Amino acid sequence: MADLRTNIGKLALKNPVMTASGTFGYGLEFQDFIPLDELGGIIVKGTTLKPREGNDYPRMAETACGMLNCVGLQNKGVDYFCEHIYPQIKDIGTHVIVNVSGSSPEDYAECAARINELDGIPAIELNISCPNVKDGGMAFGVTCQGASSVVKAVRARYQKTLIVKLSPNVTDITEIARAVEAEGADSVSLINTLMGMAIDIERRRPLLSIGTGGLSGPAVKPVALRMVWQVARAVKIPVIGLGGITTATDAIEFLMAGAAAIEIGTANFLDPAITIKVRNGIDEWLDRHGCQSVRDIVGCI
Repeated sequence: MADLRTNIGKLALKNPVMTASGTFGYGLEFQDFIPLDELGGIIVKGTTLKPREGNDYPRMAETACGMLNCVGLQNKGVDYFCEHIYPQIKDIGTHVIVNVSGSSPEDYAECAARINELDGIPAIELNISCPNVKDGGMAFGVTCQGASSVVKAVRARYQKTLIVKLSPNVTDITEIARAVEAEGADSVSLINTLMGMAIDIERRRPLLSIGTGGLSGPAVKPVALRMVWQVARAVKIPVIGLGGITTATDAIEFLMAGAAAIEIGTANFLDPAITIKVRNGIDEWLDRHGCQSVRDIVGCI
């Protein structure tokens, strides 16, 4: 077997396959389908300083080769997470990473500071790219100044591995990546969803309650792959690739484009065991091609 170990900054992963926030719950929902401790990491659903109800229904819609969502970061807040969720997931046996969002740099920083106190959480993924909230989220991720302000505030109060999740809804994603790197990000993950829309022609209204939503699934993969390739050449910190990964072949493409690790999102809804299948597929490919380590192919193109 090939060596599947990889690193995100100082965070050592047993393999490069992680789950994307918002598609895997808190991990516990999938424990009957796969051995969670065989994943490289689990990125749990978005967490904010205060509870959020999310957007009104309907907030999900199928599209060709993907789906739209405008869930809007529904969660019970960081205090609830610390008191009720954390005790259930802290001993899972792989890295549990919390996706953090907020309405202001101060909100992000306070939320991150509280998670910083949890010994069993070695990293956070800073969500500056959610397109489905009225304030915060993508508003910070589409300018260098906005992205920098959030990362600077969080870095001052968070000492562990800091991953920043980038938005594809920008003119030049490499500029944003360099900006967050300059403020102390340990890694960047990309891409979050692309802005999209669907219309009910019988009712003559949008299918989603807020009109637009985030497009994910296989439809976004070529865009995501291109952006990962660009960013991996623009920054020195590790890149995590995601966006439409449904097979080991998809994952290997992202690794070759420069991603040190990958996240699987929408595919979890179709096959709850897809993460393990992708991990096994990467291992088999490496063996067939005589590769000793997954690191042999990272950024090889």
